[in-house]
Amino acid sequence: MKTLYFDCSMGAAGDMLTAALLELHPDPADFLRRFNALGLPGVCTRLERAERCGVVGSRAIVEIGGAEEGEASPADGHPHHAHRRLPEIEAILAPLPIPEEVRDDTLAVYRLLAEAEGAVHGRPVEQIHFHEIGELDAIADVLAVCLLLHELAPERILSSPVELGGGTVRCAHGELPVPAPATARLLTGIPVSSGAAQTELCTPTGAALLRHFAADFGPLPPLQIEKLGYGMGKKDFGRLNAVRALWGESAEAGERLLELRCNLDDVTGEELGFAQEALFAAGALDVWTQSIGMKKSRPGMMLCVLCREAERDALLCLLFRHTPTLGVRILPCERVSLRRETREVPTPWGSVRVKTAEGFGVRREKPEYEDLARLARETGLSLREIRENIHE
Repeated sequence: MKTLYFDCSMGAAGDMLTAALLELHPDPADFLRRFNALGLPGVCTRLERAERCGVVGSRAIVEIGGAEEGEASPADGHPHHAHRRLPEIEAILAPLPIPEEVRDDTLAVYRLLAEAEGAVHGRPVEQIHFHEIGELDAIADVLAVCLLLHELAPERILSSPVELGGGTVRCAHGELPVPAPATARLLTGIPVSSGAAQTELCTPTGAALLRHFAADFGPLPPLQIEKLGYGMGKKDFGRLNAVRALWGESAEAGERLLELRCNLDDVTGEELGFAQEALFAAGALDVWTQSIGMKKSRPGMMLCVLCREAERDALLCLLFRHTPTLGVRILPCERVSLRRETREVPTPWGSVRVKTAEGFGVRREKPEYEDLARLARETGLSLREIRENIHE
């Protein structure tokens, strides 16, 4: 299994992740040429060799109008600070000639940022203004990481625990302790450390990218390393300030998950259905019920939730909020999965997403029900007729 492992022992930022992934790319110069031609207004990303602690790596530098982040633009002599909302970022991405998966990943990262900022400031996502993370250099970093991962196509992405740094950081809202509130919220449930340097080492952008892409956080698993990439940070701390990206072959491995269980004998079907919807919306991997017999011969239901450690606390809150349970059992488990991907397949009436699962000597395909149902409603045909006309 092609595995990508991020060593974030000196934190993570969008530019560091970009540089580390570019070092893994088979043709970084061609990637940057194509990336700079996408049409992000005034944006030019370049790669610069850098050395930290005797190790040579790369720095990704984004210039806006010829000026690096925080510098004055030659056009008017002033740095640009655009405070954008999520719809404005969507509008910037909409015309770009990029794969839909990359556009979806980029917007998903920004939704994570918006949700974190909204929770910190007590505002709906729609009202959140992105300050530093809404500027074009940050958008370029997020888009570059999403596009690089799309082209590298690792089958599994893992990360080390994330170093936060220490001290304080100055942002649009003033001076805040490290980690900044939004960063801390994005890293909820993820193992972290602090104190490697008295400065911010993990940025909100870096935290959101790791949360979106990394399937698990922990020590480096058994890995036959084929390539290494060093994405250097801007500062020199006398300690290797870099995100290391390790690429190699690993054995099929199970994913560490949690199973949350509670027994219910005083809940209506409508309440149970609403709770299941809320759990899925909050990141549950699966939710199911099982009929059980309870004390005093009462019939009941066992509600089970499969989740990752990062979502545990949020899902526990929902279980207590939306069901009458007084306690939840937490069972660690391991899940071995087939590798999954989704692709668009044409039919005479429109495209259908087809899900493919592969591994352990088997391969399975299944059309997405919602797409079949949509075309069936639009055409008056049956699901079977739509399914039989899916063309590779």
